[in-house]
Amino acid sequence: MLAYIIRRLLTTIPVLVVVGLFTFFLLRLTPGDPAAVIAGNEATHEEYLEIRERLGLDAPLYVQLGKWAGRIVQGDFGTSIRSGKPVFDLVRGRIGPSVSLTIATELVAVLVAIPLGVLAAWKANSLIDRSVMVFAAVGFSVPIFWLGFIMIWVFGLWAFGLDNPILPVAGYVKIGDDLWEYVRHLILPAFSLGLVVIALIARMTRASVLEVLKEDYVRTARAKGIAEPAILIRHALRNASLPILTVVGLSLAGLLSGAVVTESVFAIPGLGRLAVEAIATRDYPIIQAMIILIGGFYVFINLAVDILYAFLDPRIRY
Repeated sequence: MLAYIIRRLLTTIPVLVVVGLFTFFLLRLTPGDPAAVIAGNEATHEEYLEIRERLGLDAPLYVQLGKWAGRIVQGDFGTSIRSGKPVFDLVRGRIGPSVSLTIATELVAVLVAIPLGVLAAWKANSLIDRSVMVFAAVGFSVPIFWLGFIMIWVFGLWAFGLDNPILPVAGYVKIGDDLWEYVRHLILPAFSLGLVVIALIARMTRASVLEVLKEDYVRTARAKGIAEPAILIRHALRNASLPILTVVGLSLAGLLSGAVVTESVFAIPGLGRLAVEAIATRDYPIIQAMIILIGGFYVFINLAVDILYAFLDPRIRY
């Protein structure tokens, strides 16, 4: 197992190199110039050229690539073009809200979706099953930003008015400042972002458990008089857990990159809002660091899922 983990970690290096190269050239080949954004409309051509020279954007692409790659090897993601602050410090200051939102959303999704999927598989082709599938279809179809605005209106304006909302509709509170307010501020964003994930995990859980319930050992367990909840949890869900685990892992990685809209709607100062600000100002170093960070997170989650396979199914060996 240790040798397998080391090999997988080594394979992440070329993956991140390809991601970094693709990001570097794609950002510089797309229309837009950060020097023009910083200079503004009133700047003269000489001032614009001076800003480009100061930022190093007047150098050939291969020179810019060499300098950027040299800094990345040393663990330096560069300096923000817009603020002049180190990118690592900016990302470190914003990663807490994004990680909190991602974990809260994944917990909500797993706790809601897996029981719904098991229940739908147990009551296959019944009204309960069809209701769960309708809910999953709606979850896939509803845009995240629209659902976020609806939840803000319902819980923040319609119910008791803006002066006395049921739940906070914007902002973020650190867990060390106030645990209760930290949880309250995450409820609406987590449910808004997690609806799609709930729908995905519920559908996968239903399909996997439904397939396992057709196996001979399940019929044998029922013939022995084992209680139905024990059959569903100990036999069906456990043996159907591998595809469910895959979906849960991929959705966890996707939430970190997909929280851009939710953080903007609920005014959460996380990586999503940082990415939006960087894209609007063509802040190359921040965008590149964000993409590499998310790419590395995807690789780590895939490795963790593969390792968990061996613990859930003893037949799997690496």
